[in-house]
Amino acid sequence: MGLASKAGDWAFKAFTAGLGIATVYLAGTFSVNVYRGLSWHNAQSKIEKQDSSERAT
Repeated sequence: MGLASKAGDWAFKAFTAGLGIATVYLAGTFSVNVYRGLSWHNAQSKIEKQDSSERAT
């Protein structure tokens, strides 16, 4: 195997490792954002219910 072939193999391995790390990072941040969005929506629903019950009394 020539030097250029080894360099190409290492470049490909580094590239695919970078893609793997990026995928894990994006999956993690997506999960956190979904959790935050659901929490925010739940809080808004509670505020809306509280406001509507205060108006009714």
